[in-house]
Amino acid sequence: MPSHGKKMPAGHGSQLRLVAWEITRRCNLNCVHCRASAERGPYPGELDHAACSDLLRQISRVGSPIIILTGGEPLMREDVFDLAREGTEMGLRMVMATNGTLLDVSMVERMRNSGIQRVSISLDGATAPEHDAFRQVPGAFDQTLRGIRYLREGGIEFQVNTTVTRHNVHVIDRILDLAVELGAAAHHIFLLVPTGRAREMVNQEIEANQYEELLHWFYRMRDQVPLHLKATCAPHYYRILRQEAHARGETVNFETYGLDAVTRGCLGGTAFCFISHDGIVQPCGYLELNCGDLKRSSFEEVWRESPVFLKLRDFSGYEGKCGRCEYLRVCGGCRARAYEATGNFLAEEPLCAYQPHAHTGAGGKT
Repeated sequence: MPSHGKKMPAGHGSQLRLVAWEITRRCNLNCVHCRASAERGPYPGELDHAACSDLLRQISRVGSPIIILTGGEPLMREDVFDLAREGTEMGLRMVMATNGTLLDVSMVERMRNSGIQRVSISLDGATAPEHDAFRQVPGAFDQTLRGIRYLREGGIEFQVNTTVTRHNVHVIDRILDLAVELGAAAHHIFLLVPTGRAREMVNQEIEANQYEELLHWFYRMRDQVPLHLKATCAPHYYRILRQEAHARGETVNFETYGLDAVTRGCLGGTAFCFISHDGIVQPCGYLELNCGDLKRSSFEEVWRESPVFLKLRDFSGYEGKCGRCEYLRVCGGCRARAYEATGNFLAEEPLCAYQPHAHTGAGGKT
């Protein structure tokens, strides 16, 4: 790996492991749940290539995180593969989140040559009518499956991402079956956070008890499918991992517990951040708090010094039942969902059915 200067000490709870970077807000679809309310644009203020290259260098001085090139639709940005190549040469692990509809043979070849190591493809239904209703574009399902075929034939690892709502929770098992059939390396489920266009879908959030049942089911499927399962925007899953292991009588070292060992529930501002198309840093794409403008501040300064990030890393400031929960350190509750419900990003998670057993403060149970 090339050297890019001395790396900052991470500090407790703030080692940068993952950055989602909205390299463009432009998109060819019109998804009902879109965080960015993305359309074809144009969108003013998008960082140019020189600024993007400099940002990659700044990130590499902080650590060696996974960089998710996202959008909008990242494939609508002309220099996306140049940026992926530059990041790869800096020792960053470059991956991409796409709806898959724009993929073709030549694009997959360029993707492989740029060093992109994995692609996530969104599937929100197991059939064309289910998925296309969510994406609001007829034919999107078939185009996405074609894109997946190109990835598979081109030798690029891919995962399936699914946003779970009342619209599709009853078919989530069939979507998982489809992910297995398609040859995905992983299936990641995302629990709807009502931001952006999804604010109009707030009544599509599943209820707390259904949320709990879904995550227990998802845990049980770990041993039944030949791919990795991960829950995102569903921090309770990391409590459930421990509860299920305990119920089975397993003695588990969670520091080495498969791929889930390297993470916790809500990573926003602690190990993860989001960068918008115009250079605004947020704890995540759903928690719409301006933590710094990269046109005015360096990435290092924002990551180290943002008051919001510092509060997120101080578990003693978490409120309500999250603040007294024995699983605080491994879960943390969805900070974006708390903020949308209350206006306070440190408030308790509104879609958690669990009642803490003891007043443990910020110590938490590991």
